Amino acid sequence: MQTQWIDIGLNLTDSSFRNDIEAVLERAVAQGVGKMVVTGTSIAESEQAVQLCQQYSELLCCTAGVHPHDAKSFSTATANTLRDLYKEPCVVAVGETGLDFNRNFSTPEQQIKAFEVQLELAAESGLPLFLHERDAFKTQFEMLKSYRDQISNAVAHCFTGEKDALYGYLDLDLHIGITGWICDERRGTHLHPLLKDIPPERLMLETDAPYLLPRDIKPKPKSRRNEPYHLPHIARKVATLLDKPEEQLSAETLANTQRFFNL
Repeated sequence: MQTQWIDIGLNLTDSSFRNDIEAVLERAVAQGVGKMVVTGTSIAESEQAVQLCQQYSELLCCTAGVHPHDAKSFSTATANTLRDLYKEPCVVAVGETGLDFNRNFSTPEQQIKAFEVQLELAAESGLPLFLHERDAFKTQFEMLKSYRDQISNAVAHCFTGEKDALYGYLDLDLHIGITGWICDERRGTHLHPLLKDIPPERLMLETDAPYLLPRDIKPKPKSRRNEPYHLPHIARKVATLLDKPEEQLSAETLANTQRFFNL
């Protein structure tokens, strides 16, 4: 099937995928998801993501970085390992990096330090940033702002924020990644009117699988595990909310993603 969609955020190194990766990829391809970006969230997972990309080079590329939850482990050796990973052709972005002051698995100080080094690595490598942010918009915005001229591009992955955060990121020329959160009638409805404020050339789509299974899938899947197979379902919801034909959304998001990650 021809590629119609690219999933920009897939946690394929998660243990829930350990026993059936090939089947997961086949199901996705059958739905027109022709390329998937595997998210690297730690050194170990980034290295594992690279191995998966080498195994399934037609379908996968990946990011390499240290998630704010894991920032406490960040060291000079971490930065040097990431620098080496950025030389791998399959690594297309720096991240997942950013700030998460909601759960603070690493202290804000540790997160800020790790994020700053990864901002420097993005400037040095020329790769775009794959960003996480939760309850830390003000600090993250100011840090991004001071580096923005040195960084090629950046995406606010899995955007679930409010209007001021969206406008702030758009002011910095960021791309916006939308997930199945948009399908959540409890937590995602505030995003519905905001979708129209995202310029068509800045929108990208993702599942964040195995997390964030869209809640409005009927009939309800037996497994709570999300898969890239469900990306067209998310896209249909986005197309409906934007009052836009699916084919148009597909063409736009495909072009945006290929350009952003240099695919």
